[in-house]
Amino acid sequence: MIIEKKNIMSFFEENDVKFIRLAFSDVFSIQKNISIMPSEMNRAMTTGIHIESTSIEGPGSKRRKDLYLFPDLTTASLLPWRPSSGRVVRFYCDIKYADGSPYELDCRHMLKTTVKDLLSNGLSCTVGAECEFYLFKADEDGNSTGIPFDNGTYLDAEPRDKGQNVRREICLTLENMGVSPESSQHEVGPGQNEIDFRYSDALTSADNVITLKSVVETIAAQNGLFATFQPKPLPKSAGNGFHINLIPYQINDTAKSVKESFIAGILNHCAEMTAFLNPSEESYLRLGDHNAPAYVSWAKENYGQLIRVPETTGGRRDTIELRSPDSCANPYIAYTLLLMAGFEGVKKEMKLDEPTSFNIFEAEPAVLSTLRHLPRTFEEAMEAAKMSRFVNRVLPAELIDIYKNGKPE
Repeated sequence: MIIEKKNIMSFFEENDVKFIRLAFSDVFSIQKNISIMPSEMNRAMTTGIHIESTSIEGPGSKRRKDLYLFPDLTTASLLPWRPSSGRVVRFYCDIKYADGSPYELDCRHMLKTTVKDLLSNGLSCTVGAECEFYLFKADEDGNSTGIPFDNGTYLDAEPRDKGQNVRREICLTLENMGVSPESSQHEVGPGQNEIDFRYSDALTSADNVITLKSVVETIAAQNGLFATFQPKPLPKSAGNGFHINLIPYQINDTAKSVKESFIAGILNHCAEMTAFLNPSEESYLRLGDHNAPAYVSWAKENYGQLIRVPETTGGRRDTIELRSPDSCANPYIAYTLLLMAGFEGVKKEMKLDEPTSFNIFEAEPAVLSTLRHLPRTFEEAMEAAKMSRFVNRVLPAELIDIYKNGKPE
């Protein structure tokens, strides 16, 4: 929802808005917020609302400068689960210093800048996200019991799929917030679900992923359940993936495909980016299991590969599906790295190797030895990131140091 600055107070009055939630994500994509009254909105738009820098920088940070939140008026969303009398509206925010300069660790701003850089070079990319999560039964305090809500499997329907009504409520809530889910389904694991988004610009897609997490966790709790996006909540079942679908194109020449060089760019740097696509120890229990990739490879319509190029109706192969990320990833950082890597491939006209057509999970060790392995642990992934010229060029050094210390539990 886009609100013009001059109409903001009228919007509040017409919708009986009594609380304004200024939201942002820390570097690990944990959503934070501060609430203000409508009377403070003008101050928020002009001079910002003060927050402490330590709240979003993570362990090991040495910065102690004041930061300010400035609401992005294009992200207004009424929260449907809050009371209809005295409503709550949420804005995502830009984070700035007192002098108005952007905060280096504002990952949302980082993605905005990346998209602008690509546009200035004649390249754009639409993004679609597939987000998997588990629903567990909750105890009387709302904590997870570790017991899946159902024993359903892939695409099951009721009564085996007990999460259908919960997913329906999630999707309707998202629609009420101006977010457009494309589909929802039961996934492979017991109690595992998936909600996919329509393609949009990269910033909107990342915002939608953050919104989805909040909505899923809220609606699950309201239904007496516990939702988790953790990569491998059940050791013997499928992990939760965050599959990222990309359609890159040249703005002034949409007929010319840049897909292959874009894929080549991502494959070239994917191992170095893995620490940010899979930023927890648990992430590496998922990779290489239940169709989650373990090698740097690509193929057409092969679900075990790092990158899959699906064939769509009419025989077109425009979509690039990256299958390694999980939902511990910060989508703003993930998209920034992927767009920059893909753009580098296009700029350098990188050539794409032949596809890996065989089944990764049934191949002999001698065959697999010809492929590059993704990092096997977070420590290995972080070492690759620290040594990467690409990662150090794209991401601030302080952000890399924060990730080195690990995501707080």
